[in-house]
Amino acid sequence: MPFMSKQDQVADILRERVIAGTYQRGQRLKQADIANELGVSITPVREALHVLEAEGYVVGVSHRGLLVPEINIKQAGEILHLRVMLEKDLTAAALKVMTPERLAELRELHDAVAAAAQRGDRYASRTANYRFHFRLYEWADSPQTLSFVRILWAKYPFTMQEAGSNRHEAMLAEHERILDTIEAGDPQAAVAAMGDHIDAGWRQLLAAAPNAVTQDA
Repeated sequence: MPFMSKQDQVADILRERVIAGTYQRGQRLKQADIANELGVSITPVREALHVLEAEGYVVGVSHRGLLVPEINIKQAGEILHLRVMLEKDLTAAALKVMTPERLAELRELHDAVAAAAQRGDRYASRTANYRFHFRLYEWADSPQTLSFVRILWAKYPFTMQEAGSNRHEAMLAEHERILDTIEAGDPQAAVAAMGDHIDAGWRQLLAAAPNAVTQDA
């Protein structure tokens, strides 16, 4: 495992929290609060936030500091297209180096998603879902694409709450399909299942919030 500085570790934690919705859209991120919570000094937090600002996870607003950006719905359609394309590519590359041990790890991560959903803990569920996807994508060994996909996730409007209460159930079934096709040794079907999974979340969001998001977005 490559060495990670404190700055890198803090940045990873903050990225995950933005994507999972632990930090609300428009929320101000205070360096001192984050440092106290993570048990580190201000310096790695400040440096990590500078990195995240450059990546688009946070934005600087005059007289308000660094905030989690609001979702730009008008860009959602473009983001969806890029997500499907790039995440299918990462999935295909990861499947070339898939092993029984890695598949077992993915199933454990999927079980964590299911357990959080059963508890009704949407933040834990979203965090576990993030880990499920990005553990798979990491095996593709395409760090630039991986970094870009993380940024796309941070800009995406989807949340479990917005897509309706039945999204958890559908998401778990879609994960199962991905895992089953991997286990069956059918990479083409697994890649297609990943694309369908991403698209299904978008379609459920449209159905749940037709006034907030349009097909032309």
